Amino acid sequence: MSAPRYDVTPIDTIVARLLALHPKRIDLSLDRMQRLLAALGHPERRLPPVIHVAGTNGKGSTIAFMRAVLEAARRRVHVYTSPNLVRLNERFRIGSADGGRLVDDAELADALAECEARNDNAPITVFEIETAAAFLLFARHPADILLLEVGLGGRLDATNVVERPLASVITRLAMDHREYLGDTIERIAAEKAGILKHGVPAVVSNQARDALAVIERQAARIEAPLSIAGEDFTATEERGRLVYQDGDGLLDLPPPKLYGRHQYENAGAAIAALRASGLAVPAAAFEAGMIRVDWPARMQRLSQGRLAALLKPESELWLDGGHNPDGGRAIAAALADLEERVSRPLVLIVGMLSTKDGEGFLRNFAGLARRVIAVPIHQDMALPAAALVDVARGIGIPALSSDTIESALAVAGKLDLHPAPRVLVTGSLYLAGEVLAANGTPPE
Repeated sequence: MSAPRYDVTPIDTIVARLLALHPKRIDLSLDRMQRLLAALGHPERRLPPVIHVAGTNGKGSTIAFMRAVLEAARRRVHVYTSPNLVRLNERFRIGSADGGRLVDDAELADALAECEARNDNAPITVFEIETAAAFLLFARHPADILLLEVGLGGRLDATNVVERPLASVITRLAMDHREYLGDTIERIAAEKAGILKHGVPAVVSNQARDALAVIERQAARIEAPLSIAGEDFTATEERGRLVYQDGDGLLDLPPPKLYGRHQYENAGAAIAALRASGLAVPAAAFEAGMIRVDWPARMQRLSQGRLAALLKPESELWLDGGHNPDGGRAIAAALADLEERVSRPLVLIVGMLSTKDGEGFLRNFAGLARRVIAVPIHQDMALPAAALVDVARGIGIPALSSDTIESALAVAGKLDLHPAPRVLVTGSLYLAGEVLAANGTPPE
């Protein structure tokens, strides 16, 4: 796929200037953020009630479930997530009684410009400026709740300036971003557990035993009540339904619209968080939320659009931005479930960053994928497609490379596979964003 071309906007111009203010795109610290927020008059102190979400995998999906449920209950819900897939605006959702909207270009540009001016050329990362802009926007628009996603880690993340959220959530942890968070699951868990606050209830998804032990110790130190998946609440698939149960009772709900058995876990964390937060949510809103939930590039079926039209009509085109071994396991399990329902040969179109564990990710698809077609990603530190081919072949998956997503789809369509293949584009959220842009179906 050729590099996407967009018209340069005022937002792009501001972000380009900000990139020059700090030599590192990621530099975990709260000092710069606290300085800027003080210069802005502390918008973080004027936010609606917050549910703060950290984790390695499942953060965005868990927030998507909470948003869908709360909006079904007619709550005004602000949402801050990252990264964006196509446009920066996707990170900032302004709540309203009719379901909310992504911030428009002019309002986002104004907020970024105000933060840039108040920062006065001091060193700061782009994510810190974006987060400060989010707080400005959310403080200026009345809402019932803010769903706030951690960018990276937790303890020193720019979002971790909210002093007393309604609830904290830690979704499933895995080995990722080792260069910033540490090279053991215990160190990563310690960073994520840094979002826990004294006396604030916290919900914890299924975790490795060593990770859970770290979280439990931190919670005990600060007297944060924990609700732990598998101990204090369960969310399981039973006869095609989502059955959730905790000390407050049982919910028998429709299956989540987001595909994959891992989404039952994310839905369970969302329900537990809403209950722990003390928000009064009717059962009907939980039911509607499971049906309405939407979160692009997470086992998303692309049945329409320019790229989808390149395959034979009987083929399937799917998209998932998973990029670490744990995410790969969830995707592979979802594909195995699809295979049981409707059997089709699987072709993976994969692009990854060199900072990710490509071998660990692709091993999940050994014996499942008939072919890997590696493509480039137009990002710094992208793994060359030829290197990804070597990784796939090394674990026994036949592989070749292609220069563009369009040519990769053409190759997939010409493979001698019967019936027509199920094609999954995966390996990177950056690649997912390029695909959605090229397909003409960006997030709304």
